[in-house]
This record gives sequence, C-alpha cells and structure tokens, in this order.
Amino acid sequence: MKIVISPDSFKGTLTALQAAESIERGIKQRMPDATTSLLPIADGGEGTLTTLAQQIHTAKVLDPIGREISANYGVLGDGTTCVIEMAQASGLTLLRPEERNPAIASSYGTGQLIRHALNQGYREFIICIGGSATNDGGVGMLRALGLRLLDETGVEVEQTIDGLHHIHRLDFTNWDEKIQHAHFSIACDVDSPLIGEKGATAVFGKQKGVQDIAYFDAALTKWADVVETEKGIRLHNYKGAGAAGGMGGALIAFLNGQFYQGIELVLERLQFAKAIERADLIITGEGQSDAQTLHGKAPFGVLSYAKKQNIPVALLSGSIVKEDRELLAQHFEFCRAVVQHDVTIAMAMREPAKYLTNAAFRLIADIR
Repeated sequence: MKIVISPDSFKGTLTALQAAESIERGIKQRMPDATTSLLPIADGGEGTLTTLAQQIHTAKVLDPIGREISANYGVLGDGTTCVIEMAQASGLTLLRPEERNPAIASSYGTGQLIRHALNQGYREFIICIGGSATNDGGVGMLRALGLRLLDETGVEVEQTIDGLHHIHRLDFTNWDEKIQHAHFSIACDVDSPLIGEKGATAVFGKQKGVQDIAYFDAALTKWADVVETEKGIRLHNYKGAGAAGGMGGALIAFLNGQFYQGIELVLERLQFAKAIERADLIITGEGQSDAQTLHGKAPFGVLSYAKKQNIPVALLSGSIVKEDRELLAQHFEFCRAVVQHDVTIAMAMREPAKYLTNAAFRLIADIR
C-alpha cells in the first residue's frame, strides 16, 4: 500500500516535516509493510520557506521596529527561484505583544531580503506575505529597494505612518534597476483591498496594534493617491492590495507582481500531481480544521489534486471544530483529530509528536 503523507505545519507545535514524520511512525507501527512517501506542504504563509527551499541563504536585515536581525530566504531545487517569507524579516512573531507599534513598524527588512537576493543574481521570486507585523503599505520594502518618498518641498518624508500623510511625489533616482529583469509571484490567500471597511487596516490592523483605524486608512489613501498619479495603478479597491498591510499593493504596482493562491503555488512547485501518482491513500492535516479548511487551506489543496486521480484522502489534524466535522466528512474520506476522547489540548500541546503518532496509528486501524 502506497501512502503519501502531506500535512501542513501544526502551528505552534510541529513543522510540516515533523508532522509528516510523526504520522509516518504511527502508520509503520500499525502497518509495517506500507510504502510511505513524505511530502510536507505549506499554504504560502509561514513555513513555506522550509517546505520548498533546497538551499538557505542568510542576510542581516532590520526587523519591523528597526533592530538588526538575521533572516533567511531559500532557493528551490531549480537553483534559480528564490522563496522569501515576509514573516522572516517583517513578521508579527518577531515582536513581543508590548513591542507592536504599527505607527513605526516597517517592511524595510523584507525589501533588504529581496535586494540581497537580487545582488546574488536571482531574478525569479516567490514572495510569501503572510504573518506581517506591518501596516505601512509596503513602503518600507520599496524604500529598501531605492524608492524615495518626498513631500511638497522635495524633502523625504519620515518613515512612519505620519510620514505617509505628507507624501507628494516619488523619486526613482536610486531605484534598483535589476527589478525590471525579475519576476515576482505573490503567494497570498487574502483578497482585501487597500482601504475601506474590508481593507488592510480595518480587517487586520487591530491584531497588529492599530488603534486609530481612520488615521491609518487616511495615510494609505494618501499613498494610493500618489501611486495612482505616478504609476497609473489604482490600488484603493484593488483585490489583494491590502494583503499584509498593503504589501500586496506595493508588489503589484512596483514589482509587477502576480497573485497566486498560496497552496496552489506550493503544490505546483512541488510537482504534487506527479508525486501522488499510483498512491492508494493520502494523509493530510493541519493544526486545526474547520469550515475554512475548505476555502484555500493546504488540506483542501491536497484534496483537489487527489480527486483528479481518484485517490482517497484522510484528514488528520490537531483538532477539528465539532460543528464543522460533518461538513468536512463530506469531502474527506476519513477525518480524525488528535484532540478527542482521552487526549486534551494541553496534552497534545505538551507532546505533539507523540499524540499525533498515536492518532495516525488509530487512523490506519480504522481504515483497515
């Protein structure tokens, strides 16, 4: 029996690879003669770098509040495509709760990663923009690539949200010309516009520490007005422009980026369709599954590919929301959660690998 094991990370406990290894141990305990293939996945957010990259590069960059840190970016097996996670340089997890200050938080470090890779000769990029700590419209990233934002007197505005209120025009004198020869794919599952009640600030600002939504929205409106004048692209209501605090819009307008659903981009790069050929079963999973799993999350991406080849898929997640279990069971042939019956959340969080292995053992027993 050939079983492909393709979980996403179990956020806060196990990486996608660790989860796959834990599931494999459970399978082998119950079915020693099974042929297993580990193919950990990611949905374009945090963890995509470690899932896809064959080489890792490190660069010194500034974190969201200006401290120097070391951040990684990766290169795919083709030797030419870079994977850059915004979260590595500009992520919310880099800050303690009391350090979150979106008025000064900058995406500059992400631009430094891109510039570092450009200087190394790379021209093909996958930019994963989940988990950001910033609400700066991607301006910090653009500054790192040479863009200057000037006020009416020709003086560069300060690098804060206050500064965006005074922007009047853009200066491309120092813009990195290598960008025009590069291609940028954006891994993102958020389609929010830049401004408005469904925009970057209104939807995601509070978790980053935004207090005055109207003030931030006004700053991003000013920025979008200038971008429209200078670049001829209207970001105000552009789908996806509000992703990652406006990073989506900056990548579209200035780097000619193209949006892709994160899991689709990952599965395509992993040549997933070929990897699952002749499989008898695929096991996927994530930290918690609910109705949203069926809307672009990693397990649903796996399910979509499997259906084309009539391969049954088992969903094995840390927990499954009780109210959504029946809905998920309509799509996945088998559903099992680590947290159930005699296993509590506290137990699973304390020894995640052990209890995931146990759950995989039980899953295979049920299937057999």
